[in-house]
Amino acid sequence: MSSLFCMIDDKHVPLYRILWISDVPHFCGADDCLCEGQYEVRLEQGESLWTNREERDTVIAALERWHAGDDFDDVEGEEPWD
Repeated sequence: MSSLFCMIDDKHVPLYRILWISDVPHFCGADDCLCEGQYEVRLEQGESLWTNREERDTVIAALERWHAGDDFDDVEGEEPWD
């Protein structure tokens, strides 16, 4: 069964909160930038998380599975929405 959460860094993030994911690593050229070379995962309310390429690809795969409805079981005891 797939989860409605994915791991980004050390956080369990609900997939439905993700708005977009950068395709290229961050580069702003600022000397004090801590996100240089990482990928941005934009969440609701202007929040962002930063991750490496491997985690970014894992998040994208989780979103694709969630969108397709793959492997998501009904919550036990819940009525179906039919």
